[in-house]
Amino acid sequence: MNRLMIVLPVALLLSACGSDKEQAEPVRPVLSTLVEPQVQAQLGRFAGSIQARFESTLGFRVSGRIARRWLDVGAQVKPGDTLATLDPTDQQNQLRAAEGDLAKVQAQWINAQADARRQQQLYDRGVGAQAQLDIAQTNLKTTGAALEQARSAVSQARDQLDYSTLRTDHAAVVTAWQAEAGQTVSAGQAVVTLARPDVKEAVIDLPTYLAEQLSKDLTFTVALQLEPSISTTATLRELEPQADATTRTRRARLTLVSTPDTFHLGTAVSVTLSSAVSPRSELPRSALLERDGKTQVWVVDPQQKTVATRDVQLLERDPQRIVLASGVQPGERVVTAGVNILKPGQKVTFDEDAR
Repeated sequence: MNRLMIVLPVALLLSACGSDKEQAEPVRPVLSTLVEPQVQAQLGRFAGSIQARFESTLGFRVSGRIARRWLDVGAQVKPGDTLATLDPTDQQNQLRAAEGDLAKVQAQWINAQADARRQQQLYDRGVGAQAQLDIAQTNLKTTGAALEQARSAVSQARDQLDYSTLRTDHAAVVTAWQAEAGQTVSAGQAVVTLARPDVKEAVIDLPTYLAEQLSKDLTFTVALQLEPSISTTATLRELEPQADATTRTRRARLTLVSTPDTFHLGTAVSVTLSSAVSPRSELPRSALLERDGKTQVWVVDPQQKTVATRDVQLLERDPQRIVLASGVQPGERVVTAGVNILKPGQKVTFDEDAR
């Protein structure tokens, strides 16, 4: 009886020790993420706008006072549409003066023709002098030249009158006016800017250091700022050779591979730059474990629900992220929090289990 009483406390003590040993290795909940391969390096995101590839600034070919501006900004025009008109008084007066000079010269030319015929007839009958005939024929040629000059003057005056109306020769959209009705403008002065809406491109301003590193394999992703799901890719068409003196940026013009219907002129877009790189993986900075001169991460075994360390090779690091060249494979799960309190082979539960 006494022996039984001694054995029972010893068995209970051993059972308690075994229970404490099992509780010494708790199952720890961890935060984790799946490794995804990265073959494009993000170089930055910049704000830009959709603009027409072809723009033209028009002006009157004659001087004058603008009598009327027929259209507003945003109006669509067709070839031959009137944009603005000058006060045509000066051009009309010049045309009337030229037409008067033409009538005068025409009368002189008729008289010169009659005189030349008369002198020719007299000379043919032997009663006219050669000198008189020569004078009449010279006068006819001179008057004929004056007649051509007068006709050219009338044609030029009519052109000047026609130039007092500013028209477009192609389909376009009015994007800006540089002059208003009542303003006096000189010949060639900028009056209105037109953009052709059929060919659009994205325009952004890049920092000088980045503009100098642009390569041929660079990819541009252009997306609407208000609707990022609507996007397209683009290629670099033109890069300004000099930086802006104020912003120290260089303007880049991008040719769109496709143009969604919502890409209207002036629409704000977000342009992301990326470049092809060797396969790599990006993880949160909190996933990195540095111990004994090694750079490691904890990899989760989804079957056993345990963790193990894995040596990795770092390419980049910053306060928010790390970029790995090797050590983990796509699809593997890596612990992203609490890396300093884990042990190899420790049981864990991760966020996927919680969901």
